[in-house]
Amino acid sequence: MTDRARLAFPSLWGYRRTFLRPDVVAGLTVWAVLVPEALAYASIAGVPAVVGLYAAVPALILYAAFGSSRHLVVGPMSATAALSAAIIAPIAGGDTMRYIALTTALAVVAGVIGLLAALLRLGFVASFISEPVLKGFIIGLALTIITGQVPALLGVDKSSGDFFEQLVGVLTGLGDVQWRTAVLGVGALVVVLVLRRWLPLVPGSLVVVALGIGAVHLFGLDSRGVEVVGDIDAGLPAMGLPAGVDLDDFVGLIGPAVGVLVIGFAEGLGAAKTYAAKAGYTVDANRELAGLGAANVGAGLASGMVVNGSLSKTAVNGGAGARTQLSGLTAAALVVVTLLVLTPLFEELPDAVLSAVVIAAVLELVDIGALRDLYRVWTSRLGAIYGQSARLDFLAAIAAMFGVLVFDTLPGLVIGIAVSLLLLLYRVSKPHVATLVRAETRWVDIDGHPELPTVPGVRVLRVEAGLFFANADHVRDQIVAGATDVHLIVLDAETSPFIDVSAVRMLAEVRRTLRRGGVDLRVARDIGQFRDVLTTADPDDPIPLYPSVAAAIADDRD
Repeated sequence: MTDRARLAFPSLWGYRRTFLRPDVVAGLTVWAVLVPEALAYASIAGVPAVVGLYAAVPALILYAAFGSSRHLVVGPMSATAALSAAIIAPIAGGDTMRYIALTTALAVVAGVIGLLAALLRLGFVASFISEPVLKGFIIGLALTIITGQVPALLGVDKSSGDFFEQLVGVLTGLGDVQWRTAVLGVGALVVVLVLRRWLPLVPGSLVVVALGIGAVHLFGLDSRGVEVVGDIDAGLPAMGLPAGVDLDDFVGLIGPAVGVLVIGFAEGLGAAKTYAAKAGYTVDANRELAGLGAANVGAGLASGMVVNGSLSKTAVNGGAGARTQLSGLTAAALVVVTLLVLTPLFEELPDAVLSAVVIAAVLELVDIGALRDLYRVWTSRLGAIYGQSARLDFLAAIAAMFGVLVFDTLPGLVIGIAVSLLLLLYRVSKPHVATLVRAETRWVDIDGHPELPTVPGVRVLRVEAGLFFANADHVRDQIVAGATDVHLIVLDAETSPFIDVSAVRMLAEVRRTLRRGGVDLRVARDIGQFRDVLTTADPDDPIPLYPSVAAAIADDRD
């Protein structure tokens, strides 16, 4: 097969007949989960439920055509749906039709940006969002979504504002709970959670949707105060750019669309890598960008909403035995059948059941255990070196979580990334400078081996970081502080992979200062980059370099 032919549907290369049955079964399973969740996530985005189905079909097909994962399922998701709502609500001005059009436009813009990023090979950008930041962001987002869905679950009025304001609104509205709605919603939530725990292969979302629709139809609950989805347009969506959205609107959405794309890309790439590792293949970050970009463009042109890779539905897909993206194509075909034939069935779907599906889907994202694990990454040694910034990952996750809870989604993500980078810069600017002692054939940190003696008149130091302008002053202070009662300082550079000109000049200045006090400074065990910069940045008076600490000390004794 030529390279040109391999540009599309890479997971179908060399397809085997034995893959057909597991792929079709997995596609059926994914469809059973995707339909109710797509309807639910559309409600999170603030658009008609059918918009979620509109988005799912092109997303599944186009990701299969351009993405690199054999298992990833792309469609509407809670995180990007909530981001979409947060972005569009302030600029739609209460106009429902404009709100829907701008939601669709956001998907198109995000998709175009994704395709351009893929062409520019910017897949590495995802690495700048650390896993703890993403974890804190997702937890905050999940809590916000749950709180926003509880009013529909219980039949009480929903309050506006941030997480805490909505939570207060729920608590103060408990006296107005509509018992029929609450029984239906809470019951649906319990059923989904029980099935997930004890019968994980049963599509709990589809089960409660069917039961909820049946209950409304049999008992006429919609005439007794239970809110239902209502009219859903049957048939395929209108194709093309959204009506009423001009060029200025598209341009104004570029900034927010970048945030949507980054979140969706990071979450989807994580899911894709997880299942690629299990199946023994690799994914390409730039192809993932292309697949996500194409999926969003297709979703937007099909009157849909923003989409991204789903960890939960990918888990369903992999667990059902999927081998290739034929499972996604099967699910897409079944969604088309749903749009053409089955949408009237979903018109009697209770809002409370839809909220139960949403809550159940995002409840597993409230991973408090992960935060606890991040908090545990601390020792007294790390605390002594870095203080509270020793828990950098935990603090970044908490910052992202509370940023979302207090300031909304995009600001929360920015806050989490900013805190993560600031704490990282703080730690890099104050690296640990260890005093070393000899333990047989090795030089080790004296803090871990206080019983070992130091070499008389000599202090051996090790900087546990690269040396550059941000930490040069801190390292200088540590070297000078260690120059008491010695005539030689040896800097073990094995753990310093690089050095810049500012740090070289700092070392040269320190060496001249120490010389005036009768103390010499030497460098041992330098590696390539360190040596290259050190010897070329100050060629007139180079600092002596030695292959080992012992050689540096021995030369002093001769």
